[in-house]
Amino acid sequence: MNVSADLRQLPSVDRILNAPAVQALMPFYGRRLVVAAIRRTLDAIRDEVRAGSESPTPEEVVARVTAYLQEHLAPTLKPVINATGVIIHTNLGRAPLSAAARAAMEAVARGYSNLEYDLPTGRRGHRTVHVEQLLCELTGAEAALVVNNNAGAVLLALTVMAQGRGVLISRGQLIEIGGGFRIPEVMAQSGARLVEVGTTNRTHRRDYERALAEGADIALILHAHSSNFRIVGFTAEVGLPELVEIGRTYGVPVMADLGSGALLDTVAFGLAREPMVQESVAAGAAVVCFSGDKLLGGPQAGIIVGRAEFVDPMKRHPLARALRADKLCLAALQATIMHYLRDEATEQIPIWRMIAAPVEELDRRARRWRRALRRAGIRADVVDGRSTVGGGSLPEETLPTRLLALSIPAPDRVAAALRRHDPPVVARIEADRLVLDPRTVLPEEEPALLRALMEVLG
Repeated sequence: MNVSADLRQLPSVDRILNAPAVQALMPFYGRRLVVAAIRRTLDAIRDEVRAGSESPTPEEVVARVTAYLQEHLAPTLKPVINATGVIIHTNLGRAPLSAAARAAMEAVARGYSNLEYDLPTGRRGHRTVHVEQLLCELTGAEAALVVNNNAGAVLLALTVMAQGRGVLISRGQLIEIGGGFRIPEVMAQSGARLVEVGTTNRTHRRDYERALAEGADIALILHAHSSNFRIVGFTAEVGLPELVEIGRTYGVPVMADLGSGALLDTVAFGLAREPMVQESVAAGAAVVCFSGDKLLGGPQAGIIVGRAEFVDPMKRHPLARALRADKLCLAALQATIMHYLRDEATEQIPIWRMIAAPVEELDRRARRWRRALRRAGIRADVVDGRSTVGGGSLPEETLPTRLLALSIPAPDRVAAALRRHDPPVVARIEADRLVLDPRTVLPEEEPALLRALMEVLG
C-alpha cells in the first residue's frame, strides 16, 4: 500500500467546496463554517489513510462534510411534535404558548422596548411594573414580582424573609421535584434554618404550635404543595388557612409554594383539586410562589405575589437582579395573564385547550388520521386511552382520550425513527403498540405528523 499516493488522491479543499452538494450548504452554514468542516474532515481522513484505510472518493468526502455540519453545527434546539399525551411535558419544553404570547414576544424582540424606561417621565423605570398590576388584579395580591423560575422565586423569598432564622415546615412537605430541586437544599442555600415538624405522613396543628412556643427564632412558616406526588392512607396535614391562623397568633408570616400555579379550578375539568393562587392569597398567605410555565400555561417564570411589606423588599434585594426575567418572558407572561382576565384561557391558552378538549373531538381527529394513513396503505386503529397532565402537576391524574394505535413489528425502532424525523415526532409505546394521542398535537401540526408517519412507515 502506497500511503503517499493515497494521500495525493484526496480531493483539494476547493474541489470539495465547489461540489454542488456543498454549495447547497452555503446559505445555511456560511462559507467560513463550510470551509472549516472540509478541512477538519480532510484532516481526519488523512489520519485514517495513514492508519491503513483506503482513500475515499470525492463523493464520500462530500457526504462526510455534510454529516459533520449536520452533527456538529446544526441547531440542536428545534420544534417537536408531542404525540405522547403528556400535556405539560417537562422534557419537551412544558407549556406551548398562545398565539398572543408569541406575538407579544416577537413585537418586543423586533426592536427596542420600554423594558426599564418610564415613557411619561422620560426617566429610568422598573421592569417589575409590566406584569405586577395584572398579577395583582388576577390574584387579589397587593404586590407581585417575576423572576426566572419558581425555584428562584422560592430561593429569593426565603433569603429575604428568613436568612439566618428558622423556617417551620412539615416533614411531609420536604419535597424534591425534577432536576434535583429539594426544599431542604434550597433553604440551606438561602441561609435559612430548617425546622421540621410532624412526621412524613401526619402533621398536626399542635406540632407547629409546639415549635413556635419553644421560641426557636422562627421567621416563617412554609407550606409546600406536593405537586408531583401524593401521600395516601393514614395521613393528616394542616391546611393553609389554619396555618395562617397559627401564624397570626404567634406573629409569624406564612409562605405558600404552590409549584404549578393553577388559576382555574381543575375540578371543573374532571381532575383532582389543585390549590389555586387566588385562594392562597385570600387565605392570608403573606407570600405565594408558583411557576409560569406549568398550569398557568405561559413562559418559564417564577412568580411571587403577596403582601407589599414582604414582596417589595425582594425587588430591592441583590439576588433579584441575578434571577430577573427578561423582556421576552415578561411580554409573553403579560399576554398570557390577559387571557385569564378576559375569561378566555380555555380557548386561547394551549394547555387549557388540551385539558378542556372533549373526547368526541379527540375521537374525530384520531379517526381522521386513521383515514389518511389507510389511503397510504398503512393500517391503524383508534382505541381508548388516557392523557396525563404532567409537569409535576396533579400526580396520577389522567383524562380520557382516543389514541391512534399502530400494531407494527419493532415499535421501539419506529418510535426512534420518528424522533429522528424532521420535524421530530415523540410518541409512546403501550401494550407493544405505537400510540399517538391527538390531545397534545396542535391542529396545525397534523399535516407534518401524518407526513412523518407515512415517510417512516411507508
